Amino acid sequence: MKFIFISIVCLLLSACVTSQPDPNVFDTAVEAINTAESVGGDEFAPVEMRFAREKLASGRLAMEKQKYSVVVYLVEEAEINAELAIEKSRTAKSRRQVNELRKSNEELEASLRETFGDEFE
Repeated sequence: MKFIFISIVCLLLSACVTSQPDPNVFDTAVEAINTAESVGGDEFAPVEMRFAREKLASGRLAMEKQKYSVVVYLVEEAEINAELAIEKSRTAKSRRQVNELRKSNEELEASLRETFGDEFE
């Protein structure tokens, strides 16, 4: 009975030990941040970019302090924030294009009304 109890305690303790994450765990977050920068994340989603960089830096610090259970969580948050910055940037660029096209259409319509008068519908 004592042996079984000791075995169970050892098993539970070994389950609580976290192993060191793969050093490449940061690669996807870094890549996402770089992509976000290239699509204008700093201009269109500065808050998300700051959060992504902060989470990545916190993840690296946690790795140095051997707090492995937190590292993956922080890196995933950094990646998610970078992906949000990417999508917000793409949305803002699309919105800008739509507004430019709308303005162009309004100018064209005004020009046609000027040329053809009120008959233009």
